Amino acid sequence: MSKIAIVTDSTAYLPKAFVDQHNIQVVPLKIHWDDTTYKDGIDITASEFYKKLTKASTIPTTSQPPVDEFLQIYEELAADYDGIIVPLISSGISGTVSSAKTAATMFSEVPVEVIDTRSTAAGLALVVKAIAQGVVDGKNLISTKQLAEDVVQQLDLFFAVDTLEFLHKGGRIGGASRYFGAALSIKPILYLNDQGKIDSLEKVRTKKKAVEKLIELAVEKAAGNPVHVGIMHANDLEEAKYIQKQLISQLECRESELYEISPVIGTHVGPGTLGIGVYPEAQKS
Repeated sequence: MSKIAIVTDSTAYLPKAFVDQHNIQVVPLKIHWDDTTYKDGIDITASEFYKKLTKASTIPTTSQPPVDEFLQIYEELAADYDGIIVPLISSGISGTVSSAKTAATMFSEVPVEVIDTRSTAAGLALVVKAIAQGVVDGKNLISTKQLAEDVVQQLDLFFAVDTLEFLHKGGRIGGASRYFGAALSIKPILYLNDQGKIDSLEKVRTKKKAVEKLIELAVEKAAGNPVHVGIMHANDLEEAKYIQKQLISQLECRESELYEISPVIGTHVGPGTLGIGVYPEAQKS
């Protein structure tokens, strides 16, 4: 039976127990804040990050992992595995996929499949979890890659930010720019489009309406089918729990996990952000 290794990045912000259980290698993105560089989720946790962000006079910047970090991990895994699958943050908002693919061209000991999930945070976590289950089920590398691509094709990531300030300053605002400068009460509903870039869906006037719209979008996406959902939040656990409760009551959820948004993504979306990653389960013919 094939032994497939999983490598992902820190923006999935998966629970440590799950990472350890499946021996997932997590490559951290970097946060640069004043004169200090932090490894995402290693040198600074989400709770520490948001506490610091609320008091800071400067907004940090972020960077992708270098090629040699991926190359080193590939080389270490080659001793024990005969294939490596690498689901990563969308290439539309990060150069991480580029680093991983460049490293793969420099490596030939075992095959490496890099998956551009065109998502991040809860969306990326859902893809990684599907891959992990495929590996447990004994799928080979090609079958696991196909499974991942099928999930990516079906996956949507919707989110609402409290302010567009962070996306604007971080250069990730994309199609949401049309709402920048609008009244402070406006809460834009955003999503990652087919290219994995941030785009705008619509705007609502209050956070309560934004939450209800996110729930509505998930229900529409399910279209009556069983679904996998991940609810993400940036320092707003109570609202995330409310969304989770509503989705469980309205949908047939195969999973409905809560995910804290990692510091790297929090840098760009800001505290108070809420979102939902969702994909319907494949229907058996």
